[in-house]
Amino acid sequence: MSDLVKKFAVKPGSRVKLRGIDPNYHGHHVSHEDALSDIQSDVQKMNRLQYLMYAERKHSLLIVLQGLDAAGKDGVIRHIFTGMNPQGCRVAKFMQPTPEELNHSFLWRVEPHVPGRGEVAIFNRSHYEGVLVVRVHQLVPASVWSKRYEQINAFEKMLAVDNDTTILKFLLHISKDEQLARFKQRLDDPSRHWKISESDYEERKYWDDYIQAFDDMLRKTSTSYAPWFVIPSNHKWFRDLAVSHIITSTLEDLDMKLPKPTVNIADIRRRYHEAEGLAKPSAKDK
Repeated sequence: MSDLVKKFAVKPGSRVKLRGIDPNYHGHHVSHEDALSDIQSDVQKMNRLQYLMYAERKHSLLIVLQGLDAAGKDGVIRHIFTGMNPQGCRVAKFMQPTPEELNHSFLWRVEPHVPGRGEVAIFNRSHYEGVLVVRVHQLVPASVWSKRYEQINAFEKMLAVDNDTTILKFLLHISKDEQLARFKQRLDDPSRHWKISESDYEERKYWDDYIQAFDDMLRKTSTSYAPWFVIPSNHKWFRDLAVSHIITSTLEDLDMKLPKPTVNIADIRRRYHEAEGLAKPSAKDK
């Protein structure tokens, strides 16, 4: 287990207080340039490990990304998963539920997007909205959302046990001042105007409520089979370093192997040489 896994993993049942975790933490690295080679190394490892997962088809990987607006969920996907083959990797983004989705269990809309064996799925927001935004904005009674922690745990245990799914959940932790600075970047950069939402500043009124909801979520749903990691994310480059390193370290522990060939390689090689010989021009054709 790597040092970053140990440092940022939320122990099952532990009482986490986000206010006590420094979102500016960056370890021994001092800059993006200093960390870049390590990030690139992890991205290359992830590419190789995904190849093994896709070939072996014994395991699957579910990445859950949660965080307040501008925490960097899109940035993690853009910077870290660039090396993965889209054939075995997909991203699902969960926005405001549709009327059809609201007519079902809160887990109904995420079930079609979980990874099958050999696949990687990345959730940009997730089923955890069912204990976050609905709680903060009182969209459902406490008697409803309070039961969802156990429902989530049961759902994730089923994925982990029955489908050999490795689940890694990342809460991208930024400060309130850093969020405001990132909102300003969006305002100042015309290429980011499309990211601006009317709710951005409105949601800041609920900052303390969200922090409390996150604290309870971490305490009640970080398990041995689906752990949460709180990632200090004020420094985008450290966020990318920590997430990529935790993913690669976890996948390496699976000890995946390429499957044995399903055909007789010697026979296939013989046929290849025969075909190659037929393709060569005969002496009379020269």
